[in-house]
Amino acid sequence: MARQKNDGRGRLGGRAAGTPNKVSGTLKEWLTSLIDKNRAQIEKDLQDLEPKERLQMMEKLMQYVIPKQAAQQVKLDFDNMTDEQLEQLVNEITKEV
Repeated sequence: MARQKNDGRGRLGGRAAGTPNKVSGTLKEWLTSLIDKNRAQIEKDLQDLEPKERLQMMEKLMQYVIPKQAAQQVKLDFDNMTDEQLEQLVNEITKEV
């Protein structure tokens, strides 16, 4: 008798959990090698760009190296703040102005 779906004994087929995808791995290795071999040419091409274009390209490349920062939210309940707290907040905000 064939196994039934959701019989409690795990997956029916495919890669075992944790097994890397061979195609993705070889593609990543190839791209890494390609970039490594052409590093000098890539740097030369970047220098040949106009400053604005160079900054745009570097910004696009940075997202693969530097993690994006999560947005921070602060909720202030002004109705429950004392006058002293409000005054301190205003002073902190306007200190640099």
